[in-house]
Amino acid sequence: MDVRPQLDQLERLNAIGVALSREENIDHLLEQILLSAMQLTHADAGTVYRVNAARALEFAILVNRSLGLRLGGRQGGEIDLPDIPLFDADGRPNDRMVAAHAAARQKTVHIDDVDRAEGFDFSGTREFNRRTGYVSRAFLTVPLIDHHRETIGVLQLINALDPDSGAIRGFTEEERRLAESLASQAAIAYTKRRLIDQLEELFEALVNLVNTAIDEKSPYTSKHCERVPVLTMMIAEAAHRATSGPLADFRMDDRDRRELRVAALMHDCGKITTPVHVMDKATKLQTLCDRIHLLDTRFEVLRRDADIARLQALLQRPGERESIEADYRARLASLDADRDFLRRCNLGGETMAAADQERVSRIAGERWRDADGVEQAFLTADEEACLRIPKGTLTEAEREVINHHIVATVRMLEALPWPRHLRRVPEFAGGHHERVDGKGYPKGLTGAQMSVQARAMAIADIFEALTACDRPYKQAKPVSACLDIMRRMAEEGHIDPDLFAVFLAEDIPMAYAREHLPPEQWS
Repeated sequence: MDVRPQLDQLERLNAIGVALSREENIDHLLEQILLSAMQLTHADAGTVYRVNAARALEFAILVNRSLGLRLGGRQGGEIDLPDIPLFDADGRPNDRMVAAHAAARQKTVHIDDVDRAEGFDFSGTREFNRRTGYVSRAFLTVPLIDHHRETIGVLQLINALDPDSGAIRGFTEEERRLAESLASQAAIAYTKRRLIDQLEELFEALVNLVNTAIDEKSPYTSKHCERVPVLTMMIAEAAHRATSGPLADFRMDDRDRRELRVAALMHDCGKITTPVHVMDKATKLQTLCDRIHLLDTRFEVLRRDADIARLQALLQRPGERESIEADYRARLASLDADRDFLRRCNLGGETMAAADQERVSRIAGERWRDADGVEQAFLTADEEACLRIPKGTLTEAEREVINHHIVATVRMLEALPWPRHLRRVPEFAGGHHERVDGKGYPKGLTGAQMSVQARAMAIADIFEALTACDRPYKQAKPVSACLDIMRRMAEEGHIDPDLFAVFLAEDIPMAYAREHLPPEQWS
């Protein structure tokens, strides 16, 4: 007996199984399952259904060679056909429809001629035949069953064609076995791909959950974790398109893009460890509350003391009334001026003049009596140090707390068992506060030691922070002012000048602004 045909079929079946196991796109996988099954069984047409959340069969791909029809899959058109319910309203299997019957009963249905088949409703098939002139005669319907013995889909083949004459014939027993064998391999491949997709969806959901927790923690940075990935990908794609200059060799494939996007989403995950009162510090004296009100109370005490001193002086020296009143008014004016000055200092800013810092120290030396009558300095050492902050609202200690978030980010990300295609996530995410001149943190890397992706994320992080209009410690700046600052940063070795040049050349700032910033910032 010549066994070569069987060996050839086995070899083809194995080759198909290998190809199925390598396919990463689930829609392409279903298309490959159907086309392979049609080839093995000489079928002229076929459909793959998948079971959806509504416990119904939805059309995934439909192919008819005689009609030149292909719907779904890589290049097929959209399938606008109703789902087939697996069960009726009472929960009984839908045995009238052959695909639903095969799925619900988990058994292959082999029909040589629909005109002689009993127990199934082929009215839809006959209507299709009437409209198209096609003859749907032989059906081979095989359920796709996963390792949990649950039906995940159905493979349906129509009209086996005689290899010699091209005439329609029924499917042979050998073709049925081949289809069932392929369906078994297909179910494994489909289940594996679906599990991988579900794990990736779960991972992305967990990433988004962490970002939501960080954004909910601070209403002032509620869009930062969302917008930095957008900017990062815009800059990286611009670098990918570069055909000349230092970035001409930088290229990304889909896996690289996913890896960078995940890193951008996770770039600030360490902020979950940052105390809210530091992260949201809107004024120099703010801790759990703004301590400027304590200073207001002390000024009121000094005003009260001035009132008492005035009344005592008028009683003791009634003839000096005019001089006493003048001194009193001058004292109140001085106190009001100092109070207003400290309130302005408390707001922070880009810079604080040395003279203003000295004035804070002079006011700190004033004396007042507390509720117990104890005389003490008007400002505590901590209050004086806070009000003398030269830039922004953070003390050096608080800045260290803020900066620690990147250390926490790196530690958290490096502790995770990243798969090979995401192994660079910690490096990309952990480098967005490094500087190309080596003066950044946490590792003090130079530009040569940083990946293009990390350098792109650093620019994205800075531009988002500069343009953000939801920060409590600064006014929103127009895009032009932000770019002026970043030009100086590029000149001073803070950010990568080559990536910044691409950032400008591709007009990314305005493209981003039109999507994410109010019109008043577009200038």
